[in-house]
Amino acid sequence: MRIANLDQRAVLVVDAAGADAAVDLATASDGRFGPDLPGVYRDWAHVQAWWTGLDPAAVATGAVPIDRARLGAPSPAPAQVFAIGLNYGTHAAESGFEAPTRLPPVFTKYVSSFTGPDTDVALPPGGNVDWEVELVAVIGAEASRVDEAAAWSYVAGLTAGQDISERVSQLAGPAPQFGLGKSFPGFSPQGPYLVTPDELADPDDLELGCAIDGEDVQKGRTSDLIYSVPKLVAALSAIVTLHPGDVIFTGTPAGVGLGRKPPRYLQDGERLDSWIEGIGELHQRFTTTTRAE
Repeated sequence: MRIANLDQRAVLVVDAAGADAAVDLATASDGRFGPDLPGVYRDWAHVQAWWTGLDPAAVATGAVPIDRARLGAPSPAPAQVFAIGLNYGTHAAESGFEAPTRLPPVFTKYVSSFTGPDTDVALPPGGNVDWEVELVAVIGAEASRVDEAAAWSYVAGLTAGQDISERVSQLAGPAPQFGLGKSFPGFSPQGPYLVTPDELADPDDLELGCAIDGEDVQKGRTSDLIYSVPKLVAALSAIVTLHPGDVIFTGTPAGVGLGRKPPRYLQDGERLDSWIEGIGELHQRFTTTTRAE
């Protein structure tokens, strides 16, 4: 199953004549589920059971083309947002750290920075704006002290994300301001869809990467995560209770601008394209002032 946030309504993403199309979830379920995304995640087990009993071809009747400009983050109002640092050994090395042997650093990104997959992003004056493509997991059931072997059953699905980071404010001190430096408006694009794990050949091994104006700058595989999605769910739920709709940015592979010699940062007019195998693409254009598409 693929779910999207279209104009703040939950939609099913279906194939219609070889192209992605949307079916309003509330309409398709006769009002049982939706239209709001937070409610869908709170009732995720029932949504899945309902979908399992449907004929996808019948659901596709009446589907409409998807305007990506109208897509928002698949989970737009999570109770909690967890972002994981140094979760790939190669990224830890380029950042000047040893790979974590226990739970990697955990911080947050504020929901006010959430957007959909295709956006213009304003560059903060005097900042050094960096890219970090990440696999993002959305929780589908309350999780407390979950065993790693059962952790996938608590995950509603996966989406693509960018942990865009302004390094000056993040690292200015006296102590790092990870949450603020990574939460300027538009700094958390996600999407285009939420994809359930069963839709993927191996949800633990997906290629991800990003490019600036067509030049590849990051490429990796989620099988190289130090803490995989199940391991993160187990480790986080051992400390806090995870709630339906919670969002976990799982970390970024090597290739960020800060790790280059000399460092490289995003400039006015540059386009950042990000992708994750089996999930989809994000497209951000960076400007010194916001402007309409």
